[in-house]
Amino acid sequence: MGSWQNIVAYIDLEAGFGEVGAVLVENEHLTEMHVIDVVLERFTELSHTKDDVDPIVISCNSWVQSSDPEWLCREGLAPEQRVFFAKKSYLPMDTPVGLRRLRTFELEILRGDTRRREERKPYDRIYDYDIYNDLDDLAGVIGDDPERNPNYRPPLGGPKHPYPRRCKTGFFINRKGGFLERVFRDAVYVPRDEAFSELKSEEFGFRLLFTTLHKVIPPLVTKFNDPNKRFPFMTAINMLFNEGVKCSEIVKHGFWRDLLARFIRRTSDAAENVFRFNLPQTFERDGFSWFKDEEFARQTVAGINPLRIKLVTEPELEKSDLTDKQLRKSHLTDKLLDDELKRRHNITLKEALDRKRLFIIDYHDVFMKYAARVSEISGRFLYGSRTLFINDEGNTLKPVAIELSRPAIKDFPEPYRKVFMPRNEATKGWLWKLAKAHVLAHDSSYHQLISHWLRAHCCMEPYIIAANRQLSAMHPIYRLLHPHFRYTMEINALARLALINVGGVIESTFSPEKYSLEMSSYIYDKEWRFDREALPDDLLHRGMAVEDSSAESGVRLVIEDYPYAMDGLDLWCCIKKWVTQYVNHYYKDPGLVVTDEELQGWWKEVKTKGHPDKKEGWINLSNPEDLIKIVSTIIWVASGHHAAVNFGQYAYAGYFPNRPTITRTKMPSEYIYTDPDNWDKFIASPVTTLLECFPSMQQAAKVMALLDVLSSHSSKEEYIGQNIEPSWKAEEAIRIAFSEFHAGLDKLDHDITYRNGKDKNLKHRYGAGVLPYDLLRPKSDVGVTGKGVPNSISI
Repeated sequence: MGSWQNIVAYIDLEAGFGEVGAVLVENEHLTEMHVIDVVLERFTELSHTKDDVDPIVISCNSWVQSSDPEWLCREGLAPEQRVFFAKKSYLPMDTPVGLRRLRTFELEILRGDTRRREERKPYDRIYDYDIYNDLDDLAGVIGDDPERNPNYRPPLGGPKHPYPRRCKTGFFINRKGGFLERVFRDAVYVPRDEAFSELKSEEFGFRLLFTTLHKVIPPLVTKFNDPNKRFPFMTAINMLFNEGVKCSEIVKHGFWRDLLARFIRRTSDAAENVFRFNLPQTFERDGFSWFKDEEFARQTVAGINPLRIKLVTEPELEKSDLTDKQLRKSHLTDKLLDDELKRRHNITLKEALDRKRLFIIDYHDVFMKYAARVSEISGRFLYGSRTLFINDEGNTLKPVAIELSRPAIKDFPEPYRKVFMPRNEATKGWLWKLAKAHVLAHDSSYHQLISHWLRAHCCMEPYIIAANRQLSAMHPIYRLLHPHFRYTMEINALARLALINVGGVIESTFSPEKYSLEMSSYIYDKEWRFDREALPDDLLHRGMAVEDSSAESGVRLVIEDYPYAMDGLDLWCCIKKWVTQYVNHYYKDPGLVVTDEELQGWWKEVKTKGHPDKKEGWINLSNPEDLIKIVSTIIWVASGHHAAVNFGQYAYAGYFPNRPTITRTKMPSEYIYTDPDNWDKFIASPVTTLLECFPSMQQAAKVMALLDVLSSHSSKEEYIGQNIEPSWKAEEAIRIAFSEFHAGLDKLDHDITYRNGKDKNLKHRYGAGVLPYDLLRPKSDVGVTGKGVPNSISI
């Protein structure tokens, strides 16, 4: 339907009908309609008093398909009445007799039990699982040997490439006698109610990101038509903010013009249809911060990937799963580190270890596994890396050393391994800066592929699919989780269509190129466990916190000034308190958790169908405490975790020298003996060498456009703890608990503001030119703000 309207229907009810538990809705229009609410006005004679009673409002927010006979016949469907349940939540065993069959039947529809055909239609509401076999563009290739095709990507999911499962679309092609799913270029199936609402899609999420990928990035590619052309000098990078890109051919329509308005900074720009990137917050505050070692270290705990830094507990760094002993070796020897720490930081290696002051970001094994293959790709060069930091006496991190390694590659038959350290001497100083660029590219790739895509978007989808298949819409746990599931499946579908697919933005602009998703599968297999996704458990696993029973979160930070962890633990405590009150209200008897068939079915399906390749690391669901931990973890990942790794992307990576997404050349030290001319070029102009190593002009522009949109909030954003759901409001105890949750989040917002502006001892978030850490402030204004925690992963 093209407009919103109220539809009035008259229903005859007998006196004594009783409490309304559900309504059945049939759509007799010729097209689908979106039902927001069903409002039942009760007559005086049906009430227990002579006074009128308040209307009964049943929240729907769902699409109802047409029951037009011609349409049903054409689609091969039987008429279907949609059931919508009232606000009152019921555990399965407490369901009123009159609702039990409706409860069961609705779940059968969502599982697809009532449909024989495999192919999904846009109007379907079927949730099922499949592997990631739709990322390449070989859908039109029938019977060929796909692995010989350069555009082939291996299916993800199964023993060879373990991976979470995605939503099954039911579109098939035949390849080598088997069946694989295909992707249509302009759409991917998601169950109908997972699609963005019309109001939200006008400015946000799927449509905004889709338009950026298809309408904004192409003119950037045209402007920078040579994909390998570098920036000629450092100040030329500012062209993206100052000169802009003319795009008159794509702003003829109102939506495109509205979209591009986000990039238009001056009235004259709008008149000439020129868009220019806004200055990222880090660059606006301090245009030279990207060059500083202090900022390089600070962003490991206050940037957009503060999830990788670990405590070093042993002097031996050669912990590796690589089978080749030559590749496992490290030049970061005890003697070298001891000498460096004593000389520059007045502390011995043993003292640093004993006092928990030495930390590492380790990208050795994960990148070494792919270094040789990636380095054979034109315009790419990949090392493995280990980067060490010291927490100095002033409670601020400082970099100590970087080790870059690679295996033997074509034309370079010997493995390479070298340690770089901060130095003032000119040549060593520039080699250190180039080594940092390589580490930052590693961190950018890991951040986007693992911290962001895998741990948030990808691993969330099976929870959503299982919840819709196993938990009734009237189940209290479904109603608790549902706000944190909204729109995630559709944004993930777009990612498969244009971000993580073959030749998509991720492959074309991040270091691992065509091995990007395969690498994320490797890390999922080696590192991901559900029981480490809760923030306190993640911090304990990385050695960044120790257990402390006196703390509300149960842990105490090793680095006190760790902005992500400090704010994140406060948010975690708010979430867990709210979930605890909610769960204990419905599961007053602990035994109800075990006897709740829907709940147990949901958690079993998450493990066996949604994440079937992971056999370890799951919480056993046997009591309310287990349920509280599971639900709190899922809500944390959907809200706090995702906000921390997503909404600061433009602020920190919009000026790409601060976080290059790719490195394109070897370290100059590889040329000293093998290619003296290249070494001489580096000596003559190290800035040129750095620019050749950085992303090309085209790559940088594409990433900047993408990160601007990914970092943006819409006016329709739904922030954590701000809007009470109808079913929560209907229960007084839940309404009171939510009010406390909301108040706790308001206090967190105030505390973060104080930490950023008043506590001068927190140097990782306060100081001249330092960007305050706002990413976990619960609310935000519209646009790219670098703050705000939405309920769900919807961008």
